[in-house]
Amino acid sequence: MLVYNTTYHVDDEMIGNFLIWLKECYIPEVEKHGLLKTPRLCKVLSHREDSGASYSLQWEVENSAVLHQWHTELGAKLHQELIHIFDNKVVGFPTLMEVIE
Repeated sequence: MLVYNTTYHVDDEMIGNFLIWLKECYIPEVEKHGLLKTPRLCKVLSHREDSGASYSLQWEVENSAVLHQWHTELGAKLHQELIHIFDNKVVGFPTLMEVIE
């Protein structure tokens, strides 16, 4: 099992809109697609910066081939939507992790 994590840094003025978009649009669309499972949304409390906030969105994924399929079929489209809506006010950093225990 792998965990696909994206940490987003969000400008202060976009936090409310970003969280609404994430919860009402992004997460339901990914769940409907069916390849990524068990979303977990967290606020990052360490590494605080002077402005903005950071959020971590984690998904369980079977393997890297499934993740690649998701990215090809849906992930790239959703990333373009994020850029279109939030421009440079939201920046995401993806990380792929393997569950050890």
